[in-house]
Amino acid sequence: MLKVDRAFEAYLDKMDSITILLPRTYHSGVSHFFFLKRGNEQWELQIMNKVYLAHFIKYECKVKTFIEIGELYTIADERGSETDLQIGAVIRTKEFDDAYFYTGDDLGVTYKKEHSTFKVWAPSAAKVKVRLYEKNLSHQEFEMERMQNGVWSCTILQDCEGMLYTFLVCVNLVWREAVDPYAKSVSVNGEYGVVIDFSKVKAASHALPPRLSNFTDAVIYEAHIRDLTIDQSSGVCMKGKYLGLTEEHTAASDGMVTGLAYLKNLGITHLELLPFNDFAGVDELDPSKLYNWGYNPLHFNAPEGSYSTDPEDPYTRIRELKNMIQALHINGIHVVMDVVYNHVYIRELSSFEKIVPGYYFRHDANGMPSNGTGVGNDIASERRMVRKFIIDSVLYWIREYGIDGLRFDLMGILDYETMNAIRRAVDEIDTSILIIGEGWELNTPLPVDQKASLLNAAKMPRIAHFNDRFRDIIKGNTFHVYDKGYAFGNYAYHEEVKRLLAGSIPLKMQESSLFLEPNQTVNYVESHDNYTMWDKICISNKEETDEMRRRRHLLATSMVLLAQGIPFLHSGQEFYRTKNGIENSYNAPDDVNRLDWQRMRQYVQTVEYVKGLIALRKSHGAFRLPSAALIQKHMRFIDCNNIMMCELNNIGEFGVWNKLVVLFNINIQQQQVFLPEKGEWQILANHEKAAAEAFSSIEGNTMLAMPVSSYVLGKL
Repeated sequence: MLKVDRAFEAYLDKMDSITILLPRTYHSGVSHFFFLKRGNEQWELQIMNKVYLAHFIKYECKVKTFIEIGELYTIADERGSETDLQIGAVIRTKEFDDAYFYTGDDLGVTYKKEHSTFKVWAPSAAKVKVRLYEKNLSHQEFEMERMQNGVWSCTILQDCEGMLYTFLVCVNLVWREAVDPYAKSVSVNGEYGVVIDFSKVKAASHALPPRLSNFTDAVIYEAHIRDLTIDQSSGVCMKGKYLGLTEEHTAASDGMVTGLAYLKNLGITHLELLPFNDFAGVDELDPSKLYNWGYNPLHFNAPEGSYSTDPEDPYTRIRELKNMIQALHINGIHVVMDVVYNHVYIRELSSFEKIVPGYYFRHDANGMPSNGTGVGNDIASERRMVRKFIIDSVLYWIREYGIDGLRFDLMGILDYETMNAIRRAVDEIDTSILIIGEGWELNTPLPVDQKASLLNAAKMPRIAHFNDRFRDIIKGNTFHVYDKGYAFGNYAYHEEVKRLLAGSIPLKMQESSLFLEPNQTVNYVESHDNYTMWDKICISNKEETDEMRRRRHLLATSMVLLAQGIPFLHSGQEFYRTKNGIENSYNAPDDVNRLDWQRMRQYVQTVEYVKGLIALRKSHGAFRLPSAALIQKHMRFIDCNNIMMCELNNIGEFGVWNKLVVLFNINIQQQQVFLPEKGEWQILANHEKAAAEAFSSIEGNTMLAMPVSSYVLGKL
């Protein structure tokens, strides 16, 4: 390799533009001309501009020859001193993106018993090697050959199964060792990629849960794999593990069902699991020592080892994750994977940055890494090979593991064209797969009109957003703990709540709205982030009794489940989950984050009520209308004594009832309610019970609504 002392530096910033920095301590930073050299060839550069900086003089030069990225070039000044031409900002230009885009589906390792082929995309590299490790970490290195579009390839003629491997990449004369970004399994704590024979971990065929007709048919329940079973009272043997969610018929000491049996009994359609790709923050060799939600992604295509019973065996994590998904499927539950494609754990140490420095991450106008995510880096999804990686990864999880949905963390960092490309690619496999995400507006250099944010929801059909307006209006502003929402007693939001209950779509023609269709809104009041709703209400409504706070909490949950759109529950929300007042529990101990099964037993009546609401929602299509047109046709609001009253008319085509009335009373007094018409009304939900079938009835056109309560009445 070329050796230089770099008395000055030169960077290729565009395909035809070179920036040269001469320190003022080096001949006063002066050179009247420069040459580009490769071997025996030489071209004079045209100096276009000089910028006088505090410690350098910057020369902006044009080059008239085509520069082969990956080849070694030097820059000579007027004195004949030379430095290497480094790959600079050119890596982030459209010209580079187009020139080196690779369409193949074979990056990573293609394993066969007789040989394995290793491929890595590294267009800015001058040399690349693959390093194979034995179990004792002795290793061999194999030169890789540069192919088209910046891909390097090497076929090794031996059985490589189970071997550890990395790539050695030389960019700008610096060698770096990196784990394969496409690695499908990794060694303990993600230090090496592992060559896997996937024929040994094929999941057994099994019946899949019923396919969704519409996204609004989903009832999502969010949980962390460890939280669900780690509690000592869970009755689960493999606590905190993938296999903990394969154990059927588990129960607490008093016989109350827990774990998988509880989820099935609750009636949810989708279990959304916090990240289970390989992440930092937990030592896989001692997972009980530290806790983490999993938003520190290391390897996007390999399962996390801390949930495995044997993290040192790269097959076990694959096999056990597949067993968990299979068990959930057999019990009628779809699996939504929480994916974190917006950032990496540490940019400088990531495989992306080591293999193609400067490409995978956004930079600001000063060339510094942007930080819209708040963790030091933003993935540049708008670049073609970044977008390809995300799509390849998504399709891999769907095809290999059979996941049924994706929840995109900080989706607003990504660009909407990437999200639409993902939607199209996923639809080619299964149009019923859910795609939901956090469309927050974040301070990243991507133009506002290109972000996959709530502001651009209209540009992303059939992709749903977490509806923070629903969250903050129903329970109160998440970031102002004393703020009270509608369910917490703030009547000022009455009119706005109507639109939220209608799916946040236009109620009238020409009316502005958050979404165009109800399948774009994820209605929620609580998630893993921020205070649990119970912890918040204990602060915002501290003047009220525990009983009244529980009424308000249940009222908010009822509004989630009875609104048009896609309902979302946080695990334990149905029994007033508390994290002891800790707002951000991402790395708090198990005694804070665990799902407390004794608390579930304490509030089993509320659990039964929520279970009844879920069954009621699933029993009649009018609660989950799939289009704005149908909501506008069948839904109307009736004003009555400060009661929120919604009527669903002429809905016999969606279920047994031809008319439904939904009531929400936020008042602390009983209220007389005037129903839309006289006759016999069947009660499906009241202040004490909810069910898919009527359990009581009233006659006439009036009823008495109990304080802070929900009602659903039906008429044939």
